[in-house]
Amino acid sequence: MEASISLIGSTPKPNLSSLISPSSSVVLHPRLPLPALRLKKVSAFPRISHRNRLIRAQCSDGLRPEEDDGFVLEDVPHLTTFLPDLPSYPNPLKESQAYAIVKRTFVSSEDVVAQNIVVQKGSKRGVHFRRAGPRERVYFRSDEVKACIVTCGGLCPGINTVIREIVCGLNSMYGVSNILGIQGGYKGFYSKNTITLTPKVVNDIHKRGGTFLQTSRGGHDTAKIVDNIQDRGINQVYIIGGDGTQKGAEKIYQEVERRGLQVAVSGIPKTIDNDIAVIDKSFGFDTAVEEAQRAINAAHVEVESVENGVGIVKLMGRYSGFIAMIATLANRDVDCCLIPESPFYLEGKGGLFEFVEQRLKENSHMVIVIAEGAGQDYVAQSMRASETKDASGNRLLLDVGLWLTQQIKDHFTNVRKMTINMKYIDPTYMIRAIPSNASDNVYCTLLAQSAVHGAMAGYSGFTVGPVNSRHAYIPISRVTEVTNTVKLTDRMWARLLASTNQPSFLTGEGALKNVIDMETQDKIDNMKISSI
Repeated sequence: MEASISLIGSTPKPNLSSLISPSSSVVLHPRLPLPALRLKKVSAFPRISHRNRLIRAQCSDGLRPEEDDGFVLEDVPHLTTFLPDLPSYPNPLKESQAYAIVKRTFVSSEDVVAQNIVVQKGSKRGVHFRRAGPRERVYFRSDEVKACIVTCGGLCPGINTVIREIVCGLNSMYGVSNILGIQGGYKGFYSKNTITLTPKVVNDIHKRGGTFLQTSRGGHDTAKIVDNIQDRGINQVYIIGGDGTQKGAEKIYQEVERRGLQVAVSGIPKTIDNDIAVIDKSFGFDTAVEEAQRAINAAHVEVESVENGVGIVKLMGRYSGFIAMIATLANRDVDCCLIPESPFYLEGKGGLFEFVEQRLKENSHMVIVIAEGAGQDYVAQSMRASETKDASGNRLLLDVGLWLTQQIKDHFTNVRKMTINMKYIDPTYMIRAIPSNASDNVYCTLLAQSAVHGAMAGYSGFTVGPVNSRHAYIPISRVTEVTNTVKLTDRMWARLLASTNQPSFLTGEGALKNVIDMETQDKIDNMKISSI
């Protein structure tokens, strides 16, 4: 067999002489090092559409289609990409008492995590990511590490836990003692607001809500930030934030690479809305769903205690309705759930007004859960509002909860001539401000430690998160290129409709077109994946 292999990766170069048979030829990317490989029969892969680093193998011996396994590794950058002579050192965890009992302390360079685990016979193996965890070799001496942590964007349960576990992980696992906290978001880099972080300083911050380091939106100036990183001698940067923050982290990495600095940039994705792509879920989401139950339960108690009671609970969800959907499924007292992905209409057959009247006749009360981003076009038209954005570039939302409350009240009072008792609850900031629950605390610990292991191992320009319940290192561009949204054609939304017995609103103007557009986009996305 005459094989030709083209690889693009980003880990230290192994010695390939023992791996390559005399009949094989290997083409190496001139800048990027390689993972350890076993050369067997390899197969051809079309070019991936993402601009991330990936590993491709090509074979010219005419393998049968069933032998083309379609394996793709979407790799993350490594410092040796632009610093090829960077020395490595034994991982201090070799001497750790805690890890002495672990059967397999270090993650192999060949360990990967599959993005898609539901496959059919004969399907390609698809996209994979590097598995997170400690490596046998590190690229920083512990006494030379100067790390910093920054939090940006809105609040979310669990931020303080991530901060604490980065500090404690660096200190207890790797012996790092020089750690700075950048106060006030990205702008804190060049406004000189810092605090020294030690395990003692952060010991109990996980019990508090908010962020110990304070936060802000916007204020990202890549050149100034990297200037400050360089001036302070910082060589590990941990950035906690959402979509805009992670895009900023990627720009920081690119500038670091352009300047040839030995600085590892690690992102920890944060959003309470669970709208980050690729990863299973975002930290703080479980806590938000759990806390939302209190507001929904309160609304239910209020409306069942009066005649014709209608309770509206507004939950977070700017573009994605995951909190509203999962909170509804968990509660079972909700009669209708409205989310940004599913347009709804008020009047006419199959509309919300008709459904409210039907439920009031059946039960004499009802509870509606609505995500903050739902129905924004209706609200804007009604209030003749102009579109404005915050410092992060997010569209400023109008209060759809108050608007819907007034619409329902006006309809039944003026049109149906019915007396109804409206109750409106908005627990948004109460949910954002609480500490994370036990489940999220464990999750935040794993995220923080995975980020620390990755940075110490020399990876940079990556973000961490669970993919199919296994933590992985993911190129930042993969988690920022699209927003994760509720798919109206998936079983989870069908489960909600079956639970609430609410109308799907698919006959409303534009609603069916929206679902068709989503299905079309899904098919396009699937075609892209299958062509990888």
